[in-house]
Amino acid sequence: MDVTTYHNDIGRTAQQLAETKLTRANVNAATFGRLGFYTVDGAVDAQPLFLANVPVAGGTHNVLYVVTENASVYAFDADTGAVLWRISTALAGETPSDDHGCNQITPTIGITATPVIDRARGPHGAMYVVGMSRDSGGAYHQRLHALDITTGAELFNGPTEITGSYPGTGSGSVNGVVPFTPGQYVERASLLLLNGVIYTGWSSHCDTLPYTGWVMAHSADTLKPTGVLNLTPNGEMGGIWMSGAGLASDGTAIYFLDGNGTFDPTTNAQDMPSKGDFGNGFLKVTPTPTLHVADYFEPSDTVQQSNADLDLGSGGVLVLPDLVDINGNVRHLAVGGGKTRALYIVNRDSMGNFDSNGDHIYQELFSTIFGPMFSAPAYYNSTVYVGPAGDHLKALPVTNAVFATTASSQSAQTWSFPGVAPVISANGSANGIVWAAENGAVGALHAYDASNLASELYNSNQSGTRDQFGAGNKFISPMIANGKVYVGTKTGVAVFGLFGG
Repeated sequence: MDVTTYHNDIGRTAQQLAETKLTRANVNAATFGRLGFYTVDGAVDAQPLFLANVPVAGGTHNVLYVVTENASVYAFDADTGAVLWRISTALAGETPSDDHGCNQITPTIGITATPVIDRARGPHGAMYVVGMSRDSGGAYHQRLHALDITTGAELFNGPTEITGSYPGTGSGSVNGVVPFTPGQYVERASLLLLNGVIYTGWSSHCDTLPYTGWVMAHSADTLKPTGVLNLTPNGEMGGIWMSGAGLASDGTAIYFLDGNGTFDPTTNAQDMPSKGDFGNGFLKVTPTPTLHVADYFEPSDTVQQSNADLDLGSGGVLVLPDLVDINGNVRHLAVGGGKTRALYIVNRDSMGNFDSNGDHIYQELFSTIFGPMFSAPAYYNSTVYVGPAGDHLKALPVTNAVFATTASSQSAQTWSFPGVAPVISANGSANGIVWAAENGAVGALHAYDASNLASELYNSNQSGTRDQFGAGNKFISPMIANGKVYVGTKTGVAVFGLFGG
């Protein structure tokens, strides 16, 4: 099964349901472990992607696509580790960007966001990548690339410079227009391909002003811009961070968490912020007639949260499949959480908007997790899995479209910053395994029984140094494909699987 986007699908469920080789019986230290390590030229902050049976260089290969903060894109033979092709998204005479004095992505910034692949576009299939670079004159560039999956060649007359402007008097504005200044931004949130359009969301280098919040849209066929939206056009900040998680979708609208920034507590007749500033919100964006915020939820204390840097936008969003409540009504839900140690569950058809006197939201959980969310939730078998920082990895059953307020099971281990972004492998409803990559001086891959997180099946520190792979990487999620588990690190990708094939 191909893995073409962050957490496997546009809902960001993180479930890989076609895994037939890895089972709860064979994922253990006796039969499972590190098989190899594919070295690259920089930190791997984006989730690797996988395609099966790709015709490359006269042969057919399972291909692992890896991008780095040194602005490189690698196509590896996923089974042998041979480099099939490699390109740089920096143009001739350019280098990856410096870190702008911010320690969040350092020492260089090249490709941070997880790309997205469409096997149906171009002559062989296309991978869409955003690369940041700096030219010899000191100017910064953000470009959208479409790369042929078999050669790495640029498609559709790319790359395209990402530019934009928006009416407003906000941070960095000039004469009533807010410019998109490439050097002030980084594309951290994973790319979304939706109905023939590539969507990107933009954050800053730490909280270095001037910056505002942006969503950009480009045609997947031509790379030409099709829309631009500023989320704080008359304010400041409001970047889209989400710890690298993806802009999520239900197939029609786009959902994400916006970072700390200006919100207008005075609303208009449509219950929208009076100046169009949506900082620190749970947002629903639709592309027609133009790219705009169609609905939103803001906590009643959203202004205080932003002022205290307790922003909602530190975690990712999960769009749940349709659920039926106790009265037989179909519910369309999404869940996310940030630094306030709360989980917010919104009704995607009516998200709750803003009321300073209290929240009008489908469900919110204030005592379920005890650490901030710097990761995305996952969904499998009527259960949502969350891995807050400083807390346990937890399983939250969803029954009759209502979240349990206490975990049905949890890991024995608690997780240091930034917590974990769990992913699931299973063969349909059988052999569900929850995988988590641990950050730290010695990183680790963990595997748990999805039906009982107290049962740890495996971790890569169980066998001394045999399966260890060096330092962990802050926001990385494991990726599972074809019986193997791939974990991005600061210097490459660690490959795990069953010994002896």
